[in-house]
Amino acid sequence: MEGEQYGDNCIMKKFDSLIKNIFNPLGKFNNNELRYILEYLDSENEENNIHPWTARLEDAFAKKYGVKYAIAHNSGTSTLHSCLHAAGVGAGDEVIGPIQTGIWFAFVCIQQNAIPVYIDSDPETFLMDPNKIEEKITNKTKAIIPTHMHGLPSEMDTIMDIANKHNLYVIEDCAQSFLATYKGKLSGTIGHMASFSFETKKHITTGQGGIVITDDEKLATSVRKHAGLGYTTLTAKQGMTSLMPHQFQNPNFKRHDTLAYNYRLPEICAAMGLAQLEVLDEKVSQRKKIARMYDSCFEKIDWIIPQKVDSGLTNSYWTYAVKYLGETKKGISWEKFYSMFNNNGGDGFYGGLANQNNETVMIEKPFYGTYLQSQSPLYKGKFDYDNQTWPIAQKIQPLMMQFKTGYRDMDKAKISINALKKTIEDIEKND
Repeated sequence: MEGEQYGDNCIMKKFDSLIKNIFNPLGKFNNNELRYILEYLDSENEENNIHPWTARLEDAFAKKYGVKYAIAHNSGTSTLHSCLHAAGVGAGDEVIGPIQTGIWFAFVCIQQNAIPVYIDSDPETFLMDPNKIEEKITNKTKAIIPTHMHGLPSEMDTIMDIANKHNLYVIEDCAQSFLATYKGKLSGTIGHMASFSFETKKHITTGQGGIVITDDEKLATSVRKHAGLGYTTLTAKQGMTSLMPHQFQNPNFKRHDTLAYNYRLPEICAAMGLAQLEVLDEKVSQRKKIARMYDSCFEKIDWIIPQKVDSGLTNSYWTYAVKYLGETKKGISWEKFYSMFNNNGGDGFYGGLANQNNETVMIEKPFYGTYLQSQSPLYKGKFDYDNQTWPIAQKIQPLMMQFKTGYRDMDKAKISINALKKTIEDIEKND
């Protein structure tokens, strides 16, 4: 191939033939990831204020969601952290969120020296119960983070009404809810900001990564600065990640005006993310098809209860979540069901995340215990973190099953779903 340049028609034809044999268009990776990555590697990648692949990803994501601004990050945890910073959450402030979500909610609050305030779960949706939010609001409350778990949007009308009444920021955690809708609106477009994750098992992935969206220029600028080492000249503009070379080269230029982090998404990951975004609709559609197959498994039994999807909402099914009542109604433990499912040809399923207050870090660290002892000098009170504070979540968590929807092809999905049907039939037959 000596003398041939990347982009030569002959080479690209060979390349296209190669990748068609490697990638499933609706699998974890599709044809354009490798193409875009090679384009990135072949570019000069001059260091400047505009990173072209990040800019393309941010612009495409903003257009996909119909918002003004998108700011790429290196993870879905750093996105939440940047949102809290932009909302002005600081020492002694309280942030409201669900008890049943990942520990990252608590972590980003603690990073801001703020207090995570947990809300109990709704027994049918498995999400934060919106009717229990207002009773937890104090003069220290600064923000609410509804987490759209398993792909299902939270009850956003109620949450926004409460937030507007008390002048609170709403940060939607959409890590699991790409293209889910609430009364005709995409999840992530209702609150003041929204956080998405590009972690490996999400609807789309860059390996690790995430993105924040908002219509508010001030918030977008604050988020971008927090993720970009606080560079003085950063704005809401898509793709801005640092300073211009001539600014770096000026010894008298003061570069940083904000305490911040390096949460920037690498350009090579942005190239991958752009390719993933191009097939997001197809990926979500396939997850929904698989969810309909799960529906047929449970429609005639009363001991496995799927997550309730209210009228006017659409679930994008990061997982297919159910509540398992088989131990009390059929005498089959959660663990026994899991074993039977695998023995019948299934490929496993996930349990529910441990409630955050029960995680080891929340129990053993010196600033936690039965009562939260904040390290913040501005927070003088204690916060009850006892299990009895969230009775519904405490009851639901051990019963949760999350069945996989992110299969690379329908044949693999059918094998596992047939194993599920057989497991249910075996239990019903021996009842």
